[in-house]
This record gives sequence, C-alpha cells and structure tokens, in this order.
Amino acid sequence: MHHTSLIAILVAGFVLAFLFGSLAQRLRLSPLVGYLLAGVVAGPFTPGFVGDQTLAPQLAEIGVILLMFGVGLHFSMRDLLAVKAIALPGAIVQIAVATVLGWGLARLYGWPHGAGIVFGLALSVASTVVLLRAFEDRRLIDTTRGRIAVGWLIVEDLAMVLALVLLPALADVLRGDAGNPVQVWTALFKTFAKVGAFIAVMLIVGRRVIPWMLERVAGTGSRELFTLCVLAIALGVAFGSAAMFGVSFALGAFFAGMLLNESEFSHQAATETLPLRDAFAVLFFVSVGMLFDPMILVEHPLPVLATFAIIVLGKSIAAYAIVRAFGKPNSTALLISASLAQIGEFSFILAGLGMELKVLPKEGHDLILAGALLSIIVNPLLFAVLDRREARELAAKRTAEDHEAPQIPDDVRDHVILIGYGRVGSVLGRLLTDHGVPLVVIEEEDDRVDRARAAGIPTVRGHAADERALREAVPERAHTAMLAIPNALEAGEIIAKLRAVNPSLTIVARAHSDTEVRHLLEHGADATVMAERELAHSLAEMVLATPPYRGARHLPPAAV
Repeated sequence: MHHTSLIAILVAGFVLAFLFGSLAQRLRLSPLVGYLLAGVVAGPFTPGFVGDQTLAPQLAEIGVILLMFGVGLHFSMRDLLAVKAIALPGAIVQIAVATVLGWGLARLYGWPHGAGIVFGLALSVASTVVLLRAFEDRRLIDTTRGRIAVGWLIVEDLAMVLALVLLPALADVLRGDAGNPVQVWTALFKTFAKVGAFIAVMLIVGRRVIPWMLERVAGTGSRELFTLCVLAIALGVAFGSAAMFGVSFALGAFFAGMLLNESEFSHQAATETLPLRDAFAVLFFVSVGMLFDPMILVEHPLPVLATFAIIVLGKSIAAYAIVRAFGKPNSTALLISASLAQIGEFSFILAGLGMELKVLPKEGHDLILAGALLSIIVNPLLFAVLDRREARELAAKRTAEDHEAPQIPDDVRDHVILIGYGRVGSVLGRLLTDHGVPLVVIEEEDDRVDRARAAGIPTVRGHAADERALREAVPERAHTAMLAIPNALEAGEIIAKLRAVNPSLTIVARAHSDTEVRHLLEHGADATVMAERELAHSLAEMVLATPPYRGARHLPPAAV
C-alpha cells in the first residue's frame, strides 16, 4: 500500500489507545495513562511500528480546537469577566513564579539566561486538554471553581500567545547577541495590535455573524449541514485567527464557541461535536507519548526530577497561595493547584520554537517533554487523592450536620425539591418559603449550602445526580421537583433518576433554548421554563395591563 501514513497513524493511534486505555482502567488508573503509553509504543524510541510524527501533532491539534470550542459553548463572556479579578493576577503571578524556578534550574546547569526564560515559560502553562478532561469527568466546568480554573487557563493561553509572537523578534536578545531596540519595540507593538484586533473582530463581527450563520443553517432542517456548519465554524475560526492575527488555534476556537454560546442552538452544537472531540483528544495524548524518549529517565534522572518538581510542586504551591490570598476556600485552592500541576500543548510549541531559533538547547526540549509526560501521568492521581479528601470532608460534614444542621423532617411530604441554590434557585426558594411551601434544597457548593440553611431551609449537601443525596431529599414523598441548575445535560440525568424513584412526581426544569427544552422533556420533565420566553411573556402582560389593551385576552403560560 502507498500513501497510507494518515490511515496508519489513525488506526494505530485508536487501536493502541483503546488497548492501553482499557488496561489502565482495569488497573484502576486513569485511561490517560494508557493513551500516553500507547504513544510511547507508537513512537520512534521503541521497537515496532513508528507513527508519522508530523501528522500526529496536527491530528492532536484538531482535538484541542474542538475541545476549546466545546468549552467556549459553555462559557459566556459574563463568566469570564466574573472571575477576572482572580484569574488575571493569579495566572500572571503563577507564570512569573514558574518562569523564575525554571530559569534558576537552567542557570544551575549552565544554560544562558534566554534559554532559562524560555524553559521556565514552557513549564508555566497547563495543558488545556488535561485540565478540561478532569473537570468534565467531575462536572466542575459550570461551578465557581471550574470557572476560575478555565478563566485562569485562558489568561495563561493569552500569555503564551504573546510569548510565541514575541520570541522570534527577541531571539537575538535571548541568545545574548546585540538586539535592535527598534525591532524589539516594533515587534511589541505588532503583537499587541494583532491580539487587540483579534478580540475586536471576534466581539464586534463574530458576535453577530457566527450565531446568525448557525441559525440560518439550522432553519434548513438538515442535520448533516448543521454538523458541517459547526465544524466549519470551529475549525475555520481557529485556523483563520491563527493565520490573520497570530493567535493560537485553541484561543480562536474558544472565542468562536463563546460567541456561539449566545445562540439557542449552542447545546445542539456541543452535542454534535462531542464524539469528534473525544476521539481527537485521545490522539493528543498519543502524540505526546510519541515525542517521549524513555532513555532520558536513565541518562538525566536528576534534571528530570527537578523539572517534574517545578511543574507539580512549584506551580501548585504558588497557585494555592494565590487563591488563598484572594480569600477563596481551601477546597477551591486545592482544586486549582491540582489542575495546574501539569504542562501540555503550549509547552511543546514553545519548546519547539525555542529550539528552532537556537535559544533553547535540545536537552531543555527533552526535559520539557519528560516533565509533560510524567506530570500528565501523575495529574489524575492528584485528582484521585483530592476526590478522596473531598469525600472524607463531605462525610464528616454530613455526620456533623446530623446533629447541627436543619434536618429533613421525618414526616415531610408533598414538599418541593429545589435542585440548585444559585442566582435563580435562591430567589425561587425565597418565594416558595414566603408562601409557606415546604421546601428541601439539594446543593453541592459550600457557600450556597450555608446561605440556604441560614434562611432556615432544610438542605442536602451533595450533587443531585448522587443517589445518596437524592434519597435524602425524600423524592418518593415529594409533590414537585424544581431544577434551577443551568446545565441541561446534568438536569436530564437528574430528571431520569427522579422519575425512576417517583413516577408521579411533577418535574419542572430550567432551559435556555428550544433544543434544551426538547432534551429535558424527552428525559421526563413535565414542564420547562425558558428565561427568554418568560421575559417576553412578562413584558407582553405589562402591555396588556395598560388601559388601551386591558380588554385583550390573556397570553398562554410561558412554561412549556
């Protein structure tokens, strides 16, 4: 067979990833470890099949694009601005700390200052794929902690975009040669102008064009065209942003998804890209494994260990201290520090460019790859330790609450189960309790649990998809369940479990689009309320209440 390198890398990547991922799962390890080992097996440093090392990273980049596009679909500009007060300074300080630590290690081994700066920068930025995979598995993307971490990651990505654009212009200075000041300042001006132009175009033009395009295609009723449109937007905007403005593929895709979030078809777009996103994300880990030479662990064990310590300990301690300094709880600080204790795709790109410009020695490139592989392997273990710690804390809190917190009355019946006590749920809970409606809240965020209990509402601490938390709310004796959480996918899962426990339960859920309305109704909801439709009906009722229209007939209810 001729010209089959693309087919070969796809087949080998998926088959080996499946085999080693399944083995890791059987050994109770994260499947990510298996994917990385599959890459080592398919790489040039082990005997047997060798995959095309130019195709594999490009295929992996598609996974990064689709993953960041999916994150953007669930991350609005309001969410990004809401965490800027901690994400912006936190990411900048953490990048500075990691860069200084990397520079110090490089100087210890006799590298030039410029090499140390590039080496430290490469160790400072976390992998998008690793962080988001861990957060998606734990349903953390839509939580306050998840938004802080994603916002932090976006700031890191922006910083790396600046570094990648500035590195060629500053190469002479970083190598120790005499640099041209005019050239340096010109490069700085061009960089900030490009990034500023990219953000302006996306917010001014993209905000109108992207949702409009998807809505026009959805109106055709063709699922194939809709899927193609979603992929065209994700890949096209990512590639176009990189070509025209010099930003990363990942950042362009994120902005495309974030702007598409304003469309009522955002949920359907996320669903359509999910299979491809998962498949190509696997290829990302395989491509990382292919770059790793296991012999570096034997030839340079101490530098590898020091690099690994900077990534896993240095960055984590810095992130933990920063988050705590901003007054966030210990659980948030631990989660952020664990999520940033690894490096990935931006590190490889920066290290490769540093080698190409002869700023970073090959040994530095190898150490970055070794640190990336080891940190990605260890990161799921850190999350596992964190999960066990949070489970113990939750169990301890529940034990203490058995004596101190408002109890679920033993004779409670015909009550309303309110799932979620955020912006919508807290207002709804206050309205119901003011009218004497018996209420039980299910909430997992500590601050919201405290607010609900301070209002005198019996509250179950935990996630409503957890069987134990759900049972504590006594759904078999409840009259109604109100889901005030914004995530329709989670809501659908919870509705199905509620319906299985109590088929006669009246279930009302919150939706943001017609697609989400259909999804919730298909999973067993009796009714849904869409914010935009409710607002329109409320405004119309106000008009009909004025003297000229008082005789007009009333509108039908907004709930579906």
